[in-house]
Amino acid sequence: MESRIVPAVIAVVGGVVLAVLLLVPFIFRTYRRRGELGFGAGLVALGFLVYGFALVAYTLLPLPSLDPAWCAAHTRFTHAQLDPAAIVSDIRQYSGVLRNPAVQQGVFNVVLFLPLGAYLRLYFRRRGVPTVVLTGFLVSLLIECTQLTGNWYLFSCPYRLFDVDDLITNTLGTALGILGAPLLRRLQGTPALPADAPRPVTTGRRLLGMLVDLLAVALLGMAGTVAVTLTGWYALGREPELDSVTRAVLSVWLPAVLLLALPSFAPAGATFGQRAVRLRRARPDGRHPGLRVVPALLVGTFGYYVLTGLEEFAAGVDLLSLALLVASAVLAWRPRSHRGLSGLASGLMVVDTRAAREQAEPSESTVSTGA
Repeated sequence: MESRIVPAVIAVVGGVVLAVLLLVPFIFRTYRRRGELGFGAGLVALGFLVYGFALVAYTLLPLPSLDPAWCAAHTRFTHAQLDPAAIVSDIRQYSGVLRNPAVQQGVFNVVLFLPLGAYLRLYFRRRGVPTVVLTGFLVSLLIECTQLTGNWYLFSCPYRLFDVDDLITNTLGTALGILGAPLLRRLQGTPALPADAPRPVTTGRRLLGMLVDLLAVALLGMAGTVAVTLTGWYALGREPELDSVTRAVLSVWLPAVLLLALPSFAPAGATFGQRAVRLRRARPDGRHPGLRVVPALLVGTFGYYVLTGLEEFAAGVDLLSLALLVASAVLAWRPRSHRGLSGLASGLMVVDTRAAREQAEPSESTVSTGA
C-alpha cells in the first residue's frame, strides 16, 4: 500500500509546486489562446502536471539501498525481458484473476497511461491517432530504458526491470486513453467569445492580474538572488556576502521596477500582471495614464514591494505593507462604480486592452474603475 501512496503524494505536491512556478506563463498563454482563464481549463492543466509527476514517481520510485550487496543479489534487473508472452506465464503462476499480481500489474500499466493518451489528444488535437499512440510508445520506451540503465547510469546498477510487456500494456493504455479526450475537452470548456473579443473587467480578473504581479516579482527576485549566489560560488569559491540594501535591491526593488513600474509607463500602460490578463490603465477619456500612474503604482503591488524591501530598516513596515495589500484586494471587490484603491489615488480606470481604444467613454461591459 505504501508503494502506491507515497508516489501519489509526491505527484500531488510536485504538481502543485510546478503549477505555481508555471502559473505566469500559463495565464499569458491561456488569455491569448482562449481570451479567458476559466476554472475548467486551469483544473485540466493542473491535472496534467500532477499526472506528469505521477508517471515519473510510479515508474522510478521508491529507490532501494543500491549498495554492492543489493546489486549482486538483483542481477536480473541488468537484462531486459524481451519475451512478449512472459506475462501469460506470470499470470498462470497464480490462481484467480482479481488478486493475481501479474493481472494487477498489467491493468495498472494500462491505467497509468490512460491519461497520457487523453492529454496528448487534447493538447495536440491536430495530430492523428497513430501519432498519439506512437508518442505513448516512445514515452514508455524512454521509461524502460531509464530503468534498464539505472536512471542513465546515475546509480551503480538498475533497480527495475526493462519489460517488453510493460511497453505493450503502456501503449495499449495510451490508445484507450484517446477515448477520454472528449471528457477533458468538455471539462476544459469552450469560451463563449472569440479570444480577441473584449470581455468584462471583473473583480476576479483584476485580482488575477495582481496575483501574477506578486508572483512574477517574487520569482524574478529569487532568480536574481540565486544567480548572484552561484556567480559568487564559481568566481570566489564561496557564497557572496550581501548587505541588506543589496538583498532588497536584488530580491524586491529591481524586479518590481522591471515588471511593474517600467511597463506602466510604456505605451501599453499596464503592469506585467495586467498585460497577462489583457488589462491596462487609462484615463476616463481613454488616453494613456501618463504621470497619473505614479500614485496608482504606489498604492498597488508596486507600493507593497517598496514597503517589503524596507522591512529590515524600519519597524512596523511589514504591517503597513500587509495592510496595503489587503486593502487593495478588498477594495477590488467593491461595486464597479467604485474606483478602488488605485482609482481613488490616481483617477484612472482599468480597461480591456481589446476594447476600442478610441472610445472616449468605454462601456460598463469593458471597463472597471477598480484597483
